[in-house]
Amino acid sequence: VGIRTSSTSRGLGEVDKKEALLPSLERRDIVQQSIQNRCAFIAIPSMDDAPDVINQIAPEHLELSVENAEAMLPSIRHAGAIFVGRFTSEALGDYCAGPNHVLPTSTTARFASPLGVYDFQKRSSIIGCSAEAASTLGKIASTMARSESLTAHALSAEYRIIDDRS
Repeated sequence: VGIRTSSTSRGLGEVDKKEALLPSLERRDIVQQSIQNRCAFIAIPSMDDAPDVINQIAPEHLELSVENAEAMLPSIRHAGAIFVGRFTSEALGDYCAGPNHVLPTSTTARFASPLGVYDFQKRSSIIGCSAEAASTLGKIASTMARSESLTAHALSAEYRIIDDRS
C-alpha cells in the first residue's frame, strides 16, 4: 500500500481509514498481517517525484487516483497493471476489466510484463548477413567463440571472413 499526499497527517488518516475496515473483512487476519509486514507509507515532496518512486518499487498493481493520471503514464515504466483515475479500482482489473490478472509480482515488473498474446505465440529469430557483414562480424564471433573454447564455432565464423589481401 502506498499513499502519496502533500500532507503526512492526511496520508496517515488514509491508512487509519483502511485499518478501520479490518473488522468487516472475512480475511482480516491475512490483511492485518499484510499491513504489518508489507504496508508502507511513502511521502514524496511532489508529484514530479512519483514516477521515480513507482519505477523503483515496480508494483504489481498501481492505482493512479490523481488529477491528470493519464499525463503520468509516459513516465511509468515498471508496473504490472496500472489503474488510471479515481473510478478505476484494482478490483475491476482483477475481475472484469483488462486482458487478464497474470501480473509480474515482487518488483519483477522491472523486467517482466503481464501475460499477453506473445506468451502464446512461437517466434523465431531471423538473422541474415551479406558477405561483408559476415566478414566483419566473423572476426568478433571468432574471438568470442575461442574465448569459450568453442573451436568449431570459431572456425565456422572464420570460414566466412573475406581475406583482405586479395
